[in-house]
Amino acid sequence: MAKLSKKKRAALEKVDSEKLYSLQDAMSLVKEVNLTKFDSSIDLHIRLGVDPRKADQAIRGTVSLPNGTGKSKRVLVLCTPDKEEEAKAAGADHVGLDDYVQKIQGGWTDIDVVVAMPSVMAKVGRIGRILGPRGLMPNPKTGTVTPNVGAAVAEVKKGKIAFRVDKYGIIHSSVGRVSFDANKLTENASELLGTITKMKPASLKGTYLKSISVASSMSPGIKIDPKSIS
Repeated sequence: MAKLSKKKRAALEKVDSEKLYSLQDAMSLVKEVNLTKFDSSIDLHIRLGVDPRKADQAIRGTVSLPNGTGKSKRVLVLCTPDKEEEAKAAGADHVGLDDYVQKIQGGWTDIDVVVAMPSVMAKVGRIGRILGPRGLMPNPKTGTVTPNVGAAVAEVKKGKIAFRVDKYGIIHSSVGRVSFDANKLTENASELLGTITKMKPASLKGTYLKSISVASSMSPGIKIDPKSIS
């Protein structure tokens, strides 16, 4: 077995793997035990007591993080020519239609979010098999299929993120960066967890929030007490 570095051992010793920390304490601790030299993402891992194969339990949605994500999202808007100026004015990084459909068919996916107008979705459907697996397919549920492209771009740029439960019943989502102070991380995490809590399916029996943990790219995971989520 590889020997643990001194720093890694020290970080592991600071985290009590049996303890459930309050949200605020966990956010302070994750900054303390972060081992990366770069401004790492701080991610929440939320295990839900749902069966994602059931339509009403396949939890997905969006949330606007009050303090943003700390990462600038690259947004592509697929729209008709009359909406191009609106999209550009809102801060879209790429705007167009046929040329970008072609570009994506050729393998280009250097973007984080795709916003599309309802009237162009037939053309977007052609690149669904490329966008879908990468989590880039526009969807009315996440507000990325809309005639109001400018408003959609502005929301993404301000810190609106999409989340969805995976096939194991877990939601993985960034709530900021190591450079954020613990209060800002706590506010972002509270907003995400509050939104997910409100989405509890009516048909669900048993525990909804099964477990929550937080970690940076290379820190140990820190367990959060679901009861500390207000």
